Amino acid sequence: MRRINPREAKRMMQRMGMSMGAMPDVQEVIFKTSSKEIIVENPEVAVMEMHGQKIFQVTGERIVEKTVEKEVKIPEEDVQLVATQARVSPEEAKAALEQTKGDLAQAILLLSQTK
Repeated sequence: MRRINPREAKRMMQRMGMSMGAMPDVQEVIFKTSSKEIIVENPEVAVMEMHGQKIFQVTGERIVEKTVEKEVKIPEEDVQLVATQARVSPEEAKAALEQTKGDLAQAILLLSQTK
């Protein structure tokens, strides 16, 4: 296989409408999904542009994964329903709903068992 020197490769990329370069001074890159965050510390980021689109290549020294806890939003109607069914105060009902991550039936059972 014939080796291509860097100057030739650069010319070929320019003819095809491609350009590539480094992104300077990047301190960290964070990828967020619905369940976790992936953090790349001290990354090297290469950017390739082709036909108006950018492609990022990320390499790094240290990769950290964190799971993300979803914050459960509890509607006031749910608090009132649990408070009525379990015969407790709205504050107790809300605490039980937060503990059970918004599960109505589980919150009512939890409050009924503690009485």
